[in-house]
Amino acid sequence: MTRDYSERPAPGAPDFLFEERDSVGSTNALCFERARAGHAGNLWIRAGEQTEGRGRRGRDWSSPVGNLFASLLLIDPKPVERIGELPLVAAVALAESVDKAAGTLHLVQLKWPNDLLVDGAKLSGILLEAELLADGRQAVVIGFGVNCISHPPLTMYQATDLRSLGFNVSAERMFEALASSLSSQLEGWRQQGGFETTRKNWLNRAAHLGKVISVKTAREEISGIFADLDARGHLVLKQEDGGVRTIYAGDVFFPGE
Repeated sequence: MTRDYSERPAPGAPDFLFEERDSVGSTNALCFERARAGHAGNLWIRAGEQTEGRGRRGRDWSSPVGNLFASLLLIDPKPVERIGELPLVAAVALAESVDKAAGTLHLVQLKWPNDLLVDGAKLSGILLEAELLADGRQAVVIGFGVNCISHPPLTMYQATDLRSLGFNVSAERMFEALASSLSSQLEGWRQQGGFETTRKNWLNRAAHLGKVISVKTAREEISGIFADLDARGHLVLKQEDGGVRTIYAGDVFFPGE
């Protein structure tokens, strides 16, 4: 029987379109294919598995059947000057959706900019990518991977999954909760001053806030007390000499990692 891959309203977010696939190389890559072909955006693509999943900085992302792999295509998201805030918007939405799907309250903590942790172990990954299309439109894709029923045993970071934590959450249920939460978060973000609410919600779940952390940037490794997020979501470190450093991009490491 031929599978119907046509678009339909997204479960949990009927104002968005939804395409479901059994297996793809990468849901992010497929979203960009749709964008280059002229798609208007607001499109979710979910796959049962990925054969070429990837994370931040080109790292591989393990993508076995049963976990959630989904990406959202946005075209010319507004306000354009604040697109850099979207990783934190996505993180807050995913954290809320885990609670919604699992029936928990603040199960996860957030590691800057958008990793979800449970007792220090990584539960999910978020990859945001952007591309200027040939017709001048900007395509932004937010990819999500959530360990619902399994996690890789050997990774750069300790990992976990919802089943191992005692929660029976299917990829379908996780996706519906995510689509609903992200729709609400994006609507709030678009409002004047909307990111301040996102920032506060992110900080309410922040891992190691007020404690010493290290950040590896492209040029150096910096240590200091995780003091705050600035108004644009950048990491603020307080250093031993009393000075303050603002980090715009980098990998965060906690003591012992």
